Amino acid sequence: MKTYRKFKKAIILFIVIVLIPIFGFTQSIEHLDYISPIHDGFAAIKKDGQWAFINANGDMVVSFRNDLVTTKLDQGSYPVFVENRCLIQEKKDGISYFGYIDPSGKTIIEPQFLNATNFNNGNAIVLELVKEITGRNAALKKDIVYYKYFETIIDKNGEIKRYLNPPGVNIVLDREFLREPPKINSKRLSDNLYAILNKNKKWSLITIKN
Repeated sequence: MKTYRKFKKAIILFIVIVLIPIFGFTQSIEHLDYISPIHDGFAAIKKDGQWAFINANGDMVVSFRNDLVTTKLDQGSYPVFVENRCLIQEKKDGISYFGYIDPSGKTIIEPQFLNATNFNNGNAIVLELVKEITGRNAALKKDIVYYKYFETIIDKNGEIKRYLNPPGVNIVLDREFLREPPKINSKRLSDNLYAILNKNKKWSLITIKN
């Protein structure tokens, strides 16, 4: 009897140490509503209104969450990683703010921009919100505050590299006025060339030097 038990333990130990590492476990993700094509090594999957990411082996690398931002592509609209950055969106007082996560799901750039693009060659265009205190209401004992946003180029760590519209755009920071994110009027033409749409609906070209 003891010999049998020792033999049984040896078999179990053999399976755990030898066979499991060889054959591994299979992972099954079922009842999905959508599976995107693989983009930059990752595919977006949707279930019950939330998105997640899997890698090319089918392993889930980012769990289901409701803050991933979809990008409209030829194959459809779904979240994507571009240069190891995916857009996320967070609502504060009814206003949307955008930031970025990495492929582990870690927030690399906190949601703070009124709008943002995917990265391209290490840069992204975002709408940076700036708060200006212009005075103080003595009767109400409150600061007089104005807001404006700037179209800026940031790097993959969120550092601002260049302002594309130095005067900025005045804005009322209220959910009734910002039901949708403000439109980004600048666009990247090449690594160093950007086009900016002015107030008079005319375009300007700006060369960015690294």
